[in-house]
Amino acid sequence: MNVNWSGIRKSLGPGLIMAVAAIGVSHLVQSTRAGAEFGFALLWAVILANIFKYPFLEFGPRYAIATGNNMVQGYKKLAGWAIWVFIIFTVGTVFAIQAAVTIVTASLANHLTGLELSTQLWSVIILGICFLILLRGSYSILDGAVKFFMVVLAVSTIVALSVALYNGEHHTVTEVVPPEIWTVSGVAFLIALMGWMPIPIDASVWHSIWTLEREKQTGYKPKLKESLFDFNVGYIGAAFFAVAFLILGALVMYGSGASYAESAAGFSQQLVELYTLSLGEWAYFIIIICAFTTMFSTTFTVTDTYPRVFNEIIGVFNTSYNEQEKKRYYPWLLAGTCICSLLFLLLMGDRFRFLIDLATTLSFLIAPVLAYINFKLIFHPEVAPEYRPAPWLKWLAISGIIFLTAFSLFYIYFQIRF
Repeated sequence: MNVNWSGIRKSLGPGLIMAVAAIGVSHLVQSTRAGAEFGFALLWAVILANIFKYPFLEFGPRYAIATGNNMVQGYKKLAGWAIWVFIIFTVGTVFAIQAAVTIVTASLANHLTGLELSTQLWSVIILGICFLILLRGSYSILDGAVKFFMVVLAVSTIVALSVALYNGEHHTVTEVVPPEIWTVSGVAFLIALMGWMPIPIDASVWHSIWTLEREKQTGYKPKLKESLFDFNVGYIGAAFFAVAFLILGALVMYGSGASYAESAAGFSQQLVELYTLSLGEWAYFIIIICAFTTMFSTTFTVTDTYPRVFNEIIGVFNTSYNEQEKKRYYPWLLAGTCICSLLFLLLMGDRFRFLIDLATTLSFLIAPVLAYINFKLIFHPEVAPEYRPAPWLKWLAISGIIFLTAFSLFYIYFQIRF
């Protein structure tokens, strides 16, 4: 079969943006923390979360190509309850998610610059920069820089992982106590780990919007295989690095006697040490710059995406809400999202681990519902049979719903029982 590389090139973009958004808190924070605190004991959870979430995130670009609509519009057509579940979840988690990615970026900015500013003040500066860039429409410049630094971070991670594997474990404590997973705290972290692994399921909605925006940008309507190729490149890459960060945390930090930092500033120090202990001190500035750029790109993407999602939500209830009005209201929605996220962050303070666990746990608990909605949507009569998932993907999706539901109920049981 001949491959249409021109079509693939024009389709590339949404999947890479998804990867940029994914390789953030779930990878730099949660994966390394899983390795640092539990060794390899939670590797299965990272792998299974990536496998069982795959169908529901893949349905985003699939639905957009099949119908020419984004999934917000699809939820409205599917059922009134579906769109309201999505709206309630989005409004209920947007500020926690925005605050979580911002505080990690702020901690890295503090470490990078050496300026003794509070994490909250750095968060204000970072969201202010994102706001100004998005108002100026300078994303193409940032996008090019982010791709460059993502390549450097990817190469650095692979090299650091290779060196860590070659050198073996860095344990300095003679006796390592086996981790306890099936406790209240262990299960709580397990759910938080899988919540954003590799990215929340509602990112399928984001991806459907990005797919249509890419089509407008290039003037090319991609074929389904071309769009899914782009998706798979981003998804498989994100899954690979999730495993890589866990292995790094396990080899470098687990059993060393160091506990994972409670503060954002402490986290950034430990993250850089993951690399410098393997690569050497010479890599310090390269790693901190790449890590900051990666997290900044995640924050930037999230900052841009939620106002777009809110615009689409308004559009499904107001049929006269056209593209010009979306552009006019975008700055106001952007400002409102940034301000409310900062207020939420200031209210929470530098409770780094709590904030991350809160956002990721909320995402996991709602995941079974969003997974079921996405499953129903992709088999809606509006989607032509040739665009529907193959039997193996359908059964993987059913298995995924069972998996996500079982662990959500398991978590609730542990919270009530203990």
